[in-house]
Amino acid sequence: MKNKAQSTIEYALLIAIVAAAFIAMNMYMQRSVQANFNIIEEQINTP
Repeated sequence: MKNKAQSTIEYALLIAIVAAAFIAMNMYMQRSVQANFNIIEEQINTP
C-alpha cells in the first residue's frame, strides 16, 4: 500500500511540473508574439 501511495505522489508531482513548464512556456510565447506584432505595427506606421 505504501508503494502505491508513493507512486501516486510521484506521478502527481511529475504532472504538476509538466503543467508549470507549459504555463511558463505559454507566457513566454505570448510575449514573443506580442513583441512581433509591435514590430510589424511600427514598420507599417513608419512613414
